[in-house]
Amino acid sequence: MGLFDPSPDSLALSPAEALAAICLVAIAADGYLSNQESREMDMLLSRMRLFKSYSSEMVNRMKDGLLQKLQQYSPSRLVEAANAVLPVELKPTAFALATDLVLADGNVTPQEQAFLDDLHRILEIPSEQALTIVEVMTIKNRG
Repeated sequence: MGLFDPSPDSLALSPAEALAAICLVAIAADGYLSNQESREMDMLLSRMRLFKSYSSEMVNRMKDGLLQKLQQYSPSRLVEAANAVLPVELKPTAFALATDLVLADGNVTPQEQAFLDDLHRILEIPSEQALTIVEVMTIKNRG
């Protein structure tokens, strides 16, 4: 680490932030972060027990902080930091949420496809399970 590099401690994440970080990187994987995608992310997170005690203001502040980290670090570094603190039982959930967000607009770019391929390996989701999640989310987002 150089003298002017950000401190590794500034990338420390809670499990909730880790899950949100993976979602944020998923919606930014195509190089564009739309308001609609951000609202869809908010809706998905609000349905989770992990975020039941979070007000919308708290979620917005968390997303703002994660956006700053995304700008400061690479998307892959943010995903690695998230993976390091994400509980094992939430890794398939994180992959499912990311897949849902990528597929929500009905168009999967090569960058988004590469992101999901990398994410399933980073999170150590078995290929068969990852394929099942992609198939189910594809069906969910058809309509």
